[in-house]
Amino acid sequence: MKTPVIASRTAPEKGPRRSAARRGFAARLLRRPAAAVSAGYLLLIVLVTVFAGPLAPYDPDEQDLIAALQSPGGAHLLGTGELGRDVLSRLMHGGQITLLGVVITLAVYLTLGVPAGMIAGYRGGWFDRFVLKTADLISAVPVIIVLLVVLAVFTNNEGAAMAANGLLGAPLLARVVRSATLGVREELYVRAAVAGGIRDRVIIRRHVLPRVTGAVLVQASVFGAYAVLLETGLGFLGLGTTQASWGSMIAEASKNIGTDPWLLVPSGFMIISFILALGLLSDGLRDTLAERYSPPADRPPSRRMGRPRSASPSPEPVRVEAPIEEPDADALLSVRGLTVSLRIEGAPTEVIRDVSFDLRAGEVLGIVGETGCGKTVTATSLLGMLPAGGKIASGTILFEGADLAQADAAALRKVRGRRIGWISQDPISSLDPSFTAGAQVAEAVRLHTGCSRKQAREHALELFEKVRLPDPARVAGSYPHQLSGGMAQRVGIAAALAGNPALVIADEPTTALDVTVQAEILDLLRELQAGGTAVVLITHDWGVLADLCDRAVVMYAGEVVEEAEVTALVTTPAHPYTAGLLGSDPHHALPGQPLPTVEGAVPPPTQWPVGCHFQNRCPRVTDVCKEKPVVISHLVELERSTRCIRPLELTGRGTHE
Repeated sequence: MKTPVIASRTAPEKGPRRSAARRGFAARLLRRPAAAVSAGYLLLIVLVTVFAGPLAPYDPDEQDLIAALQSPGGAHLLGTGELGRDVLSRLMHGGQITLLGVVITLAVYLTLGVPAGMIAGYRGGWFDRFVLKTADLISAVPVIIVLLVVLAVFTNNEGAAMAANGLLGAPLLARVVRSATLGVREELYVRAAVAGGIRDRVIIRRHVLPRVTGAVLVQASVFGAYAVLLETGLGFLGLGTTQASWGSMIAEASKNIGTDPWLLVPSGFMIISFILALGLLSDGLRDTLAERYSPPADRPPSRRMGRPRSASPSPEPVRVEAPIEEPDADALLSVRGLTVSLRIEGAPTEVIRDVSFDLRAGEVLGIVGETGCGKTVTATSLLGMLPAGGKIASGTILFEGADLAQADAAALRKVRGRRIGWISQDPISSLDPSFTAGAQVAEAVRLHTGCSRKQAREHALELFEKVRLPDPARVAGSYPHQLSGGMAQRVGIAAALAGNPALVIADEPTTALDVTVQAEILDLLRELQAGGTAVVLITHDWGVLADLCDRAVVMYAGEVVEEAEVTALVTTPAHPYTAGLLGSDPHHALPGQPLPTVEGAVPPPTQWPVGCHFQNRCPRVTDVCKEKPVVISHLVELERSTRCIRPLELTGRGTHE
């Protein structure tokens, strides 16, 4: 369903922050003197080596015994070897053999190691264990012995030895890439891509690979240097090729070091300078790549909340034996008895217990509660996006007739983005810093609609207009760090709408936005509702809840403690926790008196008490509240529910089920 475009009615928002001239990758790399000099030096070596035939003054194997072991002079700029062969010519031609060996090694090393590491880190499972075990095994294998066996089978075939060297090093690279991928996998923009229904292979290629490239470059430079030294060692031992190479020149110089020490200088300098330049260039490439992920100096650091640690082992979960209602056949989304467990301190621990609610088409359902009550975990479980080690222990999530709690990865991918959109609470982090805003939204459009790239770009601009972004073309060409928080949030909403979903989950979409931008974001969500799209809104803000939502669910310590129509919930709360939250409004404070609060804090899942979870903070607690878990009660006539054995008095309260 299409939402009508409504013109913006608020003050202009801060536009993209652009530098005076957008520099490309090469320009930024060349601004680093060490990297620029190293790149030029390596390019010179490669060119001279590749075109050694027409450039070298002599044939590398041309002998002149009369001129043997001569010092540098006019005829031979770098002198001659023991058979009178020109050192400069042999150095130029020998680079072909040595550099070819390095290329072979790195090709095998990177082709096998990088994909294996990314897949192991992103997907986990048996392949992850296989990569780790292989890396451990390779670490214990003496590489030189394996290479000697290869050379014994493939006599004088240095290419086979260098390929074997790359094969032995690939599992070690995979382990490094795996570790880097594990960190990227938890980034919010990767989770947003998963929520948008992007396929795993696309996420790995477009979002994970750019972030691990820096680590790969460093490992490749180190292994490339090792490959040069290995080729030199094989040449020194006479086990490699019989042609001229830097290694064979080192071997020749070592035999004549007593009579002609100069012979070691050209080949030694070439090997040392090549390795140093390779390392400096890789450092420059890594730092240049890292620039696009570095936040601007004026961006505030992201807020991260640590998980509280318990002082005692996790207790066994207490099961509530209560009848579960049948799902609502008329509801777009019907959740019944949802229980979710995560691994906390190594043990499976319930973090969501017995959550039930319904959502109809075109309805806005708010989920409210303090931090740590389970709001976001409830929302992510709807899309099968629980953290590693998390699982749905019981319950059903019926969406358009299908149970998402039992759906496999393929079924969930068909739902994510197409039928259920996701709006993140951190708009900047939910966008990949490697790509422009327009490219990311167009990617989602193309995935869900199957249109061409041109059509996807055009539709992305239409979505930017729909979410009231000023100058959509300019925003489409901007990177996330060039957008303000409000603009980034609008881009996130546009991405969520790319598949024209029936349901949008908005996880605190107005967090950290000023009131003007917040009002515009709420207007956009209200337009979605008017167009028939259902919305699940997670929020801390009672004003936002009352302004936008039709019904609300109040959560505390992993449980739904109250559900009701918003007006009834705000005016006549039934649960003491709901009343406490409403009473904590700073506007209710008296001059000179402390701000009203709910005393205490939400207990972590490992410290949930037996009985009512709110008992330690409740002013109406009794001994009965502490004896056993409280079953949620349904007030039929008032169409509301509460998990309390002593609910607050309600005018016209109906009978309990």
